[in-house]
Amino acid sequence: MLSKTLTSATYGIDAYLVEVETHVEKQIPGFIIVGLPDNAVRESRERVIAAIKNSGIKFPTKKFTINLAPADIKKEGSSFDLAIAIGILTAEELVSDKFLSDSIFLGELSLDGTLRHIKGALPIAVEAKKKGIKRIILPKESANEAAIVDEIDVFGFENLTEVISFLNEESNPEKVFTNKDELFSAINNYHLDFSDVKGQENVKRALEVAASGAHNILMIGPPGSGKTMLAKRFPSILPPLTFDEALETTKIHSIAGILPKSKAIITERPFRSPHHTVSDAALVGGGSFPKPGEVSFAHFGVLFLDELPEFKKNVLEVLRQPLEDAKVTVSRSKLSLEFPANFMLAAAMNPCPCGFYTDPNKECTCAPPQIQRYMAKISGPLLDRIDIHIEVPAVKYKELSSKSNGEKSEEIRKRVIAARQIQLERFKDLKYVFNNGDMGSKEVRTFCKLDEQGEELLKMAMTKLGLSARAYDRILKVSRTIADLENSENILPQHISEAIQYRSLDRELWKH
Repeated sequence: MLSKTLTSATYGIDAYLVEVETHVEKQIPGFIIVGLPDNAVRESRERVIAAIKNSGIKFPTKKFTINLAPADIKKEGSSFDLAIAIGILTAEELVSDKFLSDSIFLGELSLDGTLRHIKGALPIAVEAKKKGIKRIILPKESANEAAIVDEIDVFGFENLTEVISFLNEESNPEKVFTNKDELFSAINNYHLDFSDVKGQENVKRALEVAASGAHNILMIGPPGSGKTMLAKRFPSILPPLTFDEALETTKIHSIAGILPKSKAIITERPFRSPHHTVSDAALVGGGSFPKPGEVSFAHFGVLFLDELPEFKKNVLEVLRQPLEDAKVTVSRSKLSLEFPANFMLAAAMNPCPCGFYTDPNKECTCAPPQIQRYMAKISGPLLDRIDIHIEVPAVKYKELSSKSNGEKSEEIRKRVIAARQIQLERFKDLKYVFNNGDMGSKEVRTFCKLDEQGEELLKMAMTKLGLSARAYDRILKVSRTIADLENSENILPQHISEAIQYRSLDRELWKH
Protein backbone atom coordinates (compact mmCIF):
# COMPACT_ATOMS: atom_id res chain seq x y z
CA MET A 1 0.00 0.00 0.00
CA LEU A 2 1.27 3.49 -0.88
CA SER A 3 0.19 6.87 0.47
CA LYS A 4 1.38 10.41 -0.16
CA THR A 5 1.20 13.40 2.19
CA LEU A 6 2.60 16.91 1.85
CA THR A 7 4.81 18.77 4.26
CA SER A 8 7.31 21.60 3.86
CA ALA A 9 10.78 22.73 4.90
CA THR A 10 12.74 25.98 4.75
CA TYR A 11 15.73 26.76 2.53
CA GLY A 12 17.32 30.09 3.38
CA ILE A 13 14.35 32.30 4.31
CA ASP A 14 12.00 30.66 1.81
CA ALA A 15 10.21 27.33 1.92
CA TYR A 16 9.75 24.41 -0.47
CA LEU A 17 7.22 21.55 -0.54
CA VAL A 18 8.24 18.05 0.51
CA GLU A 19 6.22 15.02 -0.52
CA VAL A 20 6.21 12.21 2.06
CA GLU A 21 5.73 8.87 0.27
CA THR A 22 4.89 5.95 2.54
CA HIS A 23 5.21 2.38 1.26
CA VAL A 24 3.89 -0.47 3.45
CA GLU A 25 4.44 -4.18 2.88
CA LYS A 26 4.00 -7.39 4.88
CA GLN A 27 7.60 -8.23 5.62
CA ILE A 28 9.86 -8.39 8.64
CA PRO A 29 8.89 -5.26 10.66
CA GLY A 30 11.05 -2.22 9.86
CA PHE A 31 10.96 1.54 9.53
CA ILE A 32 13.31 3.23 7.03
CA ILE A 33 13.44 6.94 6.19
CA VAL A 34 15.22 7.94 2.94
CA GLY A 35 15.63 11.26 1.09
CA LEU A 36 18.72 12.79 2.78
CA PRO A 37 17.32 13.00 6.34
CA ASP A 38 19.48 14.45 9.12
CA ASN A 39 19.63 12.89 12.60
CA ALA A 40 16.54 14.75 13.85
CA VAL A 41 14.51 13.40 10.90
CA ARG A 42 15.84 9.85 11.36
CA GLU A 43 14.88 9.96 15.03
CA SER A 44 11.29 10.78 14.04
CA ARG A 45 10.84 7.00 13.65
CA GLU A 46 10.85 6.55 17.44
CA ARG A 47 8.67 9.61 18.05
CA VAL A 48 6.08 8.59 15.44
CA ILE A 49 5.79 4.98 16.64
CA ALA A 50 5.38 6.05 20.30
CA ALA A 51 2.92 8.86 19.40
CA ILE A 52 0.68 6.52 17.38
CA LYS A 53 0.67 3.88 20.14
CA ASN A 54 -0.02 6.45 22.89
CA SER A 55 -2.90 7.86 20.83
CA GLY A 56 -4.72 4.54 21.33
CA ILE A 57 -3.88 3.04 17.91
CA LYS A 58 -2.13 -0.32 17.53
CA PHE A 59 1.04 0.18 15.49
CA PRO A 60 1.13 -2.31 12.56
CA THR A 61 3.91 -4.93 12.53
CA LYS A 62 4.93 -4.33 8.92
CA LYS A 63 7.82 -2.81 6.98
CA PHE A 64 7.50 0.96 6.33
CA THR A 65 9.63 2.81 3.81
CA ILE A 66 9.32 6.61 4.00
CA ASN A 67 10.73 8.73 1.15
CA LEU A 68 11.08 12.50 1.51
CA ALA A 69 11.01 13.99 -2.00
CA PRO A 70 12.83 15.80 -3.54
CA ALA A 71 15.48 13.32 -2.39
CA ASP A 72 18.50 15.43 -3.39
CA ILE A 73 17.92 18.23 -0.81
CA LYS A 74 19.04 17.59 2.77
CA LYS A 75 16.09 17.54 5.21
CA GLU A 76 16.59 18.77 8.76
CA GLY A 77 14.44 19.35 11.81
CA SER A 78 11.56 17.60 13.49
CA SER A 79 8.56 19.17 11.76
CA PHE A 80 8.11 16.16 9.40
CA ASP A 81 6.77 13.95 12.25
CA LEU A 82 3.07 14.71 11.71
CA ALA A 83 3.21 14.16 7.92
CA ILE A 84 5.01 10.80 8.42
CA ALA A 85 2.45 9.67 11.05
CA ILE A 86 -0.51 10.63 8.83
CA GLY A 87 1.17 8.88 5.85
CA ILE A 88 1.45 5.65 7.85
CA LEU A 89 -2.13 5.83 9.13
CA THR A 90 -3.48 6.60 5.64
CA ALA A 91 -1.54 3.70 4.13
CA GLU A 92 -3.15 1.46 6.79
CA GLU A 93 -6.58 2.96 5.92
CA LEU A 94 -7.04 4.25 9.46
CA VAL A 95 -7.32 7.83 8.20
CA SER A 96 -9.29 9.16 5.20
CA ASP A 97 -7.20 10.42 2.27
CA LYS A 98 -9.87 12.98 1.26
CA PHE A 99 -7.84 16.07 2.32
CA LEU A 100 -4.31 14.80 1.65
CA SER A 101 -3.69 16.18 -1.85
CA ASP A 102 -4.30 19.84 -0.93
CA SER A 103 -3.12 19.96 2.71
CA ILE A 104 0.28 20.53 4.30
CA PHE A 105 1.02 18.73 7.58
CA LEU A 106 3.58 20.20 9.98
CA GLY A 107 4.52 19.38 13.54
CA GLU A 108 6.91 17.67 15.90
CA LEU A 109 5.29 14.84 17.86
CA SER A 110 5.87 14.20 21.54
CA LEU A 111 5.90 10.56 22.65
CA ASP A 112 2.34 11.00 23.95
CA GLY A 113 1.09 12.37 20.62
CA THR A 114 1.12 16.07 21.59
CA LEU A 115 2.10 18.49 18.81
CA ARG A 116 4.98 20.86 19.53
CA HIS A 117 5.79 24.35 18.18
CA ILE A 118 7.71 24.42 14.86
CA LYS A 119 10.08 26.84 13.14
CA GLY A 120 9.27 28.53 9.83
CA ALA A 121 5.45 28.43 9.88
CA LEU A 122 5.19 31.83 8.13
CA PRO A 123 7.51 31.19 5.12
CA ILE A 124 5.85 27.78 4.71
CA ALA A 125 2.39 29.42 4.64
CA VAL A 126 3.64 31.94 2.04
CA GLU A 127 4.95 29.10 -0.16
CA ALA A 128 1.75 27.07 0.31
CA LYS A 129 -0.31 29.99 -0.97
CA LYS A 130 1.95 30.30 -4.04
CA LYS A 131 1.54 26.59 -4.81
CA GLY A 132 -2.27 26.71 -4.46
CA ILE A 133 -2.46 24.57 -1.32
CA LYS A 134 -5.85 24.97 0.39
CA ARG A 135 -5.03 24.25 4.04
CA ILE A 136 -2.26 23.90 6.59
CA ILE A 137 -2.55 21.55 9.58
CA LEU A 138 -0.02 22.29 12.31
CA PRO A 139 0.46 22.69 16.10
CA LYS A 140 -1.85 25.16 17.82
CA GLU A 141 1.15 27.16 19.13
CA SER A 142 2.30 27.92 15.54
CA ALA A 143 -1.12 28.50 13.96
CA ASN A 144 -1.40 32.28 14.52
CA GLU A 145 1.88 32.84 12.70
CA ALA A 146 0.75 30.84 9.64
CA ALA A 147 -2.68 32.54 9.66
CA ILE A 148 -1.06 35.90 8.80
CA VAL A 149 -1.19 34.72 5.17
CA ASP A 150 -4.59 35.26 3.52
CA GLU A 151 -6.49 32.86 1.25
CA ILE A 152 -5.35 29.70 3.00
CA ASP A 153 -7.18 27.73 5.72
CA VAL A 154 -5.09 27.22 8.85
CA PHE A 155 -6.05 24.63 11.48
CA GLY A 156 -4.19 24.35 14.78
CA PHE A 157 -4.36 21.15 16.83
CA GLU A 158 -3.11 20.08 20.26
CA ASN A 159 -2.34 16.43 19.43
CA LEU A 160 -2.38 13.63 16.87
CA THR A 161 -5.79 12.34 18.00
CA GLU A 162 -7.42 15.71 17.12
CA VAL A 163 -5.81 15.67 13.64
CA ILE A 164 -7.09 12.12 12.96
CA SER A 165 -10.58 13.12 14.13
CA PHE A 166 -10.55 16.13 11.75
CA LEU A 167 -9.32 14.11 8.73
CA ASN A 168 -11.99 11.46 9.34
CA GLU A 169 -14.60 14.27 9.53
CA GLU A 170 -15.53 13.34 13.10
CA SER A 171 -14.96 16.95 14.27
CA ASN A 172 -15.40 20.40 12.78
CA PRO A 173 -12.73 22.74 14.25
CA GLU A 174 -12.71 26.46 13.52
CA LYS A 175 -10.11 27.95 11.22
CA VAL A 176 -7.48 30.08 12.91
CA PHE A 177 -7.82 33.80 12.18
CA THR A 178 -5.18 36.43 12.91
CA ASN A 179 -6.36 40.05 12.94
CA LYS A 180 -3.57 41.99 11.19
CA ASP A 181 -5.22 45.37 11.78
CA GLU A 182 -5.29 44.73 15.52
CA LEU A 183 -1.63 43.68 15.52
CA PHE A 184 -0.53 46.77 13.60
CA SER A 185 -2.61 49.17 15.71
CA ALA A 186 0.07 48.96 18.43
CA ILE A 187 2.97 49.40 16.01
CA ASN A 188 6.03 51.29 17.29
CA ASN A 189 4.64 51.16 20.81
CA TYR A 190 8.09 51.29 22.42
CA HIS A 191 8.48 51.40 26.18
CA LEU A 192 11.80 53.26 25.76
CA ASP A 193 11.53 56.93 24.80
CA PHE A 194 13.93 59.75 23.93
CA SER A 195 12.27 61.91 26.60
CA ASP A 196 13.99 59.68 29.21
CA VAL A 197 17.42 60.99 28.16
CA LYS A 198 18.68 64.06 30.00
CA GLY A 199 20.74 66.51 27.93
CA GLN A 200 22.67 65.27 24.86
CA GLU A 201 20.54 67.39 22.51
CA ASN A 202 23.26 67.41 19.84
CA VAL A 203 23.43 63.60 19.87
CA LYS A 204 19.64 63.28 19.70
CA ARG A 205 19.73 65.59 16.69
CA ALA A 206 22.43 63.42 15.04
CA LEU A 207 20.30 60.31 15.61
CA GLU A 208 17.29 62.11 14.10
CA VAL A 209 19.36 62.94 11.01
CA ALA A 210 20.62 59.34 10.83
CA ALA A 211 17.05 57.98 11.07
CA SER A 212 15.77 60.44 8.44
CA GLY A 213 18.31 59.45 5.80
CA ALA A 214 19.03 55.83 6.87
CA HIS A 215 22.64 56.77 7.66
CA ASN A 216 24.89 54.55 9.76
CA ILE A 217 26.11 56.31 12.91
CA LEU A 218 29.05 56.00 15.30
CA MET A 219 28.95 57.57 18.78
CA ILE A 220 32.26 58.36 20.51
CA GLY A 221 32.35 59.34 24.17
CA PRO A 222 33.57 58.50 27.67
CA PRO A 223 31.97 55.74 29.79
CA GLY A 224 28.62 56.72 31.28
CA SER A 225 27.85 59.46 28.76
CA GLY A 226 24.65 57.71 27.61
CA LYS A 227 25.72 56.10 24.30
CA THR A 228 23.96 52.78 24.97
CA MET A 229 20.89 54.49 26.42
CA LEU A 230 20.53 56.61 23.26
CA ALA A 231 21.12 53.65 20.93
CA LYS A 232 18.40 51.57 22.62
CA ARG A 233 15.92 54.36 21.94
CA PHE A 234 16.99 54.74 18.30
CA PRO A 235 14.32 52.35 16.87
CA SER A 236 11.58 54.42 18.56
CA ILE A 237 12.13 57.30 16.10
CA LEU A 238 12.28 55.16 12.94
CA PRO A 239 9.24 55.01 10.62
CA PRO A 240 6.79 52.14 11.33
CA LEU A 241 7.30 48.86 9.48
CA THR A 242 5.12 48.35 6.42
CA PHE A 243 3.25 45.03 6.21
CA ASP A 244 5.66 43.68 3.57
CA GLU A 245 8.67 44.66 5.71
CA ALA A 246 7.08 43.05 8.78
CA LEU A 247 6.41 39.87 6.80
CA GLU A 248 10.01 39.59 5.59
CA THR A 249 11.44 40.33 9.05
CA THR A 250 9.14 37.77 10.67
CA LYS A 251 10.18 35.11 8.14
CA ILE A 252 13.82 35.46 9.22
CA HIS A 253 12.99 35.23 12.95
CA SER A 254 10.60 32.35 12.28
CA ILE A 255 13.08 30.08 10.47
CA ALA A 256 15.65 30.72 13.20
CA GLY A 257 13.10 29.78 15.87
CA ILE A 258 13.52 33.06 17.77
CA LEU A 259 10.03 34.45 17.09
CA PRO A 260 8.22 34.65 20.48
CA LYS A 261 5.34 32.16 20.63
CA SER A 262 3.00 34.96 21.71
CA LYS A 263 3.76 36.95 18.53
CA ALA A 264 2.21 36.14 15.16
CA ILE A 265 4.21 38.82 13.36
CA ILE A 266 6.92 41.34 14.25
CA THR A 267 5.39 44.82 14.21
CA GLU A 268 8.31 46.82 15.65
CA ARG A 269 11.68 47.41 14.07
CA PRO A 270 14.21 44.89 15.43
CA PHE A 271 17.05 46.01 17.70
CA ARG A 272 19.97 43.59 17.94
CA SER A 273 22.95 44.15 20.21
CA PRO A 274 25.47 41.25 20.01
CA HIS A 275 28.29 41.04 22.56
CA HIS A 276 31.79 41.92 21.33
CA THR A 277 32.84 38.24 21.68
CA VAL A 278 30.46 37.28 18.82
CA SER A 279 31.96 35.13 16.04
CA ASP A 280 31.82 36.12 12.37
CA ALA A 281 29.40 33.23 11.61
CA ALA A 282 27.06 34.34 14.41
CA LEU A 283 27.17 37.94 13.18
CA VAL A 284 26.56 37.44 9.44
CA GLY A 285 25.27 33.87 9.33
CA GLY A 286 26.77 30.50 8.50
CA GLY A 287 27.17 26.98 9.82
CA SER A 288 27.31 23.64 7.98
CA PHE A 289 23.62 24.09 7.12
CA PRO A 290 23.63 27.92 6.89
CA LYS A 291 21.47 29.90 9.29
CA PRO A 292 20.94 33.69 9.41
CA GLY A 293 23.09 35.80 11.73
CA GLU A 294 22.62 38.97 13.77
CA VAL A 295 22.76 41.24 10.68
CA SER A 296 19.73 39.40 9.26
CA PHE A 297 17.87 39.43 12.57
CA ALA A 298 18.33 43.24 12.45
CA HIS A 299 16.77 43.39 8.94
CA PHE A 300 14.73 46.63 8.61
CA GLY A 301 15.89 47.58 12.11
CA VAL A 302 19.03 48.54 14.02
CA LEU A 303 22.23 46.58 14.65
CA PHE A 304 23.99 48.11 17.68
CA LEU A 305 27.66 47.32 18.23
CA ASP A 306 28.74 48.59 21.65
CA GLU A 307 32.48 48.96 22.37
CA LEU A 308 33.22 48.74 18.63
CA PRO A 309 37.05 48.40 18.85
CA GLU A 310 36.64 45.41 21.20
CA PHE A 311 35.14 43.30 18.38
CA LYS A 312 37.62 41.01 16.63
CA LYS A 313 39.01 42.58 13.46
CA ASN A 314 37.87 39.72 11.21
CA VAL A 315 34.33 40.03 12.65
CA LEU A 316 34.17 43.74 11.81
CA GLU A 317 35.52 43.14 8.30
CA VAL A 318 32.73 40.67 7.42
CA LEU A 319 30.26 43.52 8.00
CA ARG A 320 31.46 45.27 4.86
CA GLN A 321 29.47 43.17 2.37
CA PRO A 322 26.08 43.37 4.14
CA LEU A 323 26.54 47.12 4.72
CA GLU A 324 27.18 47.56 0.99
CA ASP A 325 24.73 45.06 -0.52
CA ALA A 326 21.98 44.84 2.19
CA LYS A 327 22.24 41.04 2.01
CA VAL A 328 24.56 38.21 3.05
CA THR A 329 25.62 35.45 0.70
CA VAL A 330 26.71 32.24 2.45
CA SER A 331 28.40 29.76 0.10
CA ARG A 332 29.15 26.11 0.78
CA SER A 333 30.39 23.33 -1.52
CA LYS A 334 26.86 22.00 -2.07
CA LEU A 335 24.74 25.12 -1.71
CA SER A 336 24.68 28.91 -1.71
CA LEU A 337 22.11 30.89 0.27
CA GLU A 338 21.19 34.54 0.51
CA PHE A 339 19.86 36.16 3.67
CA PRO A 340 18.50 39.74 3.61
CA ALA A 341 20.38 42.22 5.83
CA ASN A 342 19.04 45.70 5.20
CA PHE A 343 19.83 47.24 8.58
CA MET A 344 21.05 50.51 10.05
CA LEU A 345 24.33 50.28 11.93
CA ALA A 346 24.61 52.18 15.22
CA ALA A 347 27.95 51.77 16.94
CA ALA A 348 29.50 53.18 20.11
CA MET A 349 33.05 53.41 21.36
CA ASN A 350 35.31 55.13 23.86
CA PRO A 351 37.76 57.70 22.43
CA CYS A 352 40.73 55.75 23.87
CA PRO A 353 41.42 52.58 25.94
CA CYS A 354 40.87 54.37 29.29
CA GLY A 355 37.86 56.25 27.86
CA PHE A 356 38.70 59.82 28.90
CA TYR A 357 40.71 61.24 25.95
CA THR A 358 38.09 63.90 25.15
CA ASP A 359 36.70 64.34 28.68
CA PRO A 360 37.50 67.83 30.08
CA ASN A 361 36.94 66.68 33.67
CA LYS A 362 39.06 63.53 33.82
CA GLU A 363 42.63 63.09 32.69
CA CYS A 364 43.42 60.51 30.02
CA THR A 365 46.13 58.04 31.05
CA CYS A 366 46.76 56.65 27.56
CA ALA A 367 49.94 57.30 25.58
CA PRO A 368 49.47 58.52 21.96
CA PRO A 369 50.63 55.17 20.46
CA GLN A 370 48.00 53.38 22.57
CA ILE A 371 45.26 55.67 21.26
CA GLN A 372 46.46 55.17 17.67
CA ARG A 373 46.45 51.36 18.04
CA TYR A 374 42.98 51.52 19.61
CA MET A 375 41.55 53.65 16.78
CA ALA A 376 43.32 51.52 14.12
CA LYS A 377 41.18 48.54 15.12
CA ILE A 378 38.40 50.08 13.01
CA SER A 379 39.49 49.87 9.39
CA GLY A 380 39.12 52.67 6.83
CA PRO A 381 36.76 50.60 4.60
CA LEU A 382 34.40 50.05 7.54
CA LEU A 383 34.49 53.75 8.50
CA ASP A 384 33.76 54.50 4.83
CA ARG A 385 30.33 52.97 5.34
CA ILE A 386 29.49 55.09 8.42
CA ASP A 387 28.15 58.51 7.43
CA ILE A 388 27.90 60.13 10.87
CA HIS A 389 30.51 60.24 13.68
CA ILE A 390 29.26 62.16 16.70
CA GLU A 391 31.01 62.96 19.97
CA VAL A 392 28.95 62.18 23.08
CA PRO A 393 30.27 64.30 25.97
CA ALA A 394 29.79 63.44 29.64
CA VAL A 395 26.44 64.77 30.92
CA LYS A 396 26.71 67.77 33.26
CA TYR A 397 25.10 67.66 36.71
CA LYS A 398 22.79 70.55 35.82
CA GLU A 399 21.28 68.53 32.96
CA LEU A 400 21.08 65.33 35.02
CA SER A 401 19.20 67.06 37.86
CA SER A 402 16.82 68.88 35.52
CA LYS A 403 13.14 68.12 36.16
CA SER A 404 12.06 68.85 32.59
CA ASN A 405 11.73 66.01 30.10
CA GLY A 406 13.15 66.11 26.60
CA GLU A 407 11.19 65.82 23.35
CA LYS A 408 9.21 62.60 22.97
CA SER A 409 10.19 59.98 20.37
CA GLU A 410 6.75 60.32 18.77
CA GLU A 411 7.39 63.96 17.83
CA ILE A 412 10.82 63.20 16.39
CA ARG A 413 9.39 60.25 14.44
CA LYS A 414 6.87 62.53 12.69
CA ARG A 415 9.73 64.63 11.28
CA VAL A 416 11.65 61.49 10.28
CA ILE A 417 8.64 60.09 8.40
CA ALA A 418 8.14 63.41 6.56
CA ALA A 419 11.83 63.45 5.48
CA ARG A 420 11.64 59.81 4.32
CA GLN A 421 8.56 60.63 2.20
CA ILE A 422 10.52 63.38 0.40
CA GLN A 423 13.28 60.85 -0.36
CA LEU A 424 10.86 58.19 -1.63
CA GLU A 425 9.45 60.75 -4.06
CA ARG A 426 12.95 61.87 -5.12
CA PHE A 427 14.21 58.34 -5.84
CA LYS A 428 10.96 56.83 -7.20
CA ASP A 429 12.53 56.21 -10.64
CA LEU A 430 15.66 54.57 -9.22
CA LYS A 431 15.65 50.82 -8.59
CA TYR A 432 18.08 50.39 -5.68
CA VAL A 433 18.00 53.80 -3.95
CA PHE A 434 15.25 54.55 -1.41
CA ASN A 435 16.98 56.84 1.11
CA ASN A 436 19.80 59.37 1.08
CA GLY A 437 22.02 56.82 2.84
CA ASP A 438 21.70 54.49 -0.19
CA MET A 439 23.12 57.05 -2.64
CA GLY A 440 26.32 56.23 -4.52
CA SER A 441 28.71 58.74 -6.09
CA LYS A 442 26.53 59.09 -9.20
CA GLU A 443 23.39 59.94 -7.19
CA VAL A 444 25.35 62.33 -4.95
CA ARG A 445 26.47 64.31 -8.03
CA THR A 446 22.86 64.43 -9.27
CA PHE A 447 20.91 65.22 -6.09
CA CYS A 448 23.44 67.04 -3.88
CA LYS A 449 24.36 70.10 -5.92
CA LEU A 450 25.76 73.08 -3.97
CA ASP A 451 25.69 76.80 -4.68
CA GLU A 452 28.91 78.84 -4.78
CA GLN A 453 28.75 79.71 -1.07
CA GLY A 454 28.24 76.07 -0.13
CA GLU A 455 31.14 74.93 -2.30
CA GLU A 456 33.41 77.49 -0.65
CA LEU A 457 32.37 76.40 2.84
CA LEU A 458 32.99 72.73 2.08
CA LYS A 459 36.37 73.49 0.51
CA MET A 460 37.41 75.47 3.58
CA ALA A 461 36.28 72.66 5.92
CA MET A 462 38.21 70.04 3.96
CA THR A 463 41.36 72.18 4.15
CA LYS A 464 41.20 73.72 7.63
CA LEU A 465 39.84 70.71 9.55
CA GLY A 466 41.99 68.23 7.67
CA LEU A 467 38.97 66.17 6.58
CA SER A 468 39.75 63.07 4.52
CA ALA A 469 38.63 62.56 0.94
CA ARG A 470 36.12 59.93 2.02
CA ALA A 471 34.36 62.57 4.13
CA TYR A 472 33.39 64.58 1.01
CA ASP A 473 30.51 62.35 -0.22
CA ARG A 474 29.40 61.61 3.34
CA ILE A 475 29.03 65.32 4.12
CA LEU A 476 27.00 65.86 0.96
CA LYS A 477 24.67 62.95 1.72
CA VAL A 478 24.08 64.05 5.30
CA SER A 479 23.59 67.67 4.12
CA ARG A 480 20.88 66.43 1.76
CA THR A 481 19.09 64.74 4.70
CA ILE A 482 19.33 67.85 6.90
CA ALA A 483 17.84 69.90 4.04
CA ASP A 484 15.01 67.33 3.73
CA LEU A 485 14.26 67.65 7.46
CA GLU A 486 13.76 71.38 6.87
CA ASN A 487 11.79 70.68 3.67
CA SER A 488 14.38 72.65 1.71
CA GLU A 489 14.80 71.87 -1.98
CA ASN A 490 18.37 73.22 -2.01
CA ILE A 491 21.30 72.36 0.23
CA LEU A 492 22.15 75.57 2.07
CA PRO A 493 25.40 76.55 3.84
CA GLN A 494 23.88 75.91 7.29
CA HIS A 495 23.06 72.33 6.24
CA ILE A 496 26.67 71.77 5.19
CA SER A 497 27.94 73.31 8.45
CA GLU A 498 25.90 70.87 10.50
CA ALA A 499 26.96 67.89 8.37
CA ILE A 500 30.64 68.84 8.85
CA GLN A 501 30.14 68.53 12.63
CA TYR A 502 29.20 64.89 12.10
CA ARG A 503 32.66 63.82 10.87
CA SER A 504 34.54 63.68 14.18
CA LEU A 505 36.91 60.84 13.28
CA ASP A 506 38.10 62.58 10.12
CA ARG A 507 39.53 65.54 12.02
CA GLU A 508 43.19 66.02 12.84
CA LEU A 509 42.41 65.49 16.56
CA TRP A 510 42.19 61.74 15.95
CA LYS A 511 45.17 61.46 13.65
CA HIS A 512 47.96 62.10 16.13
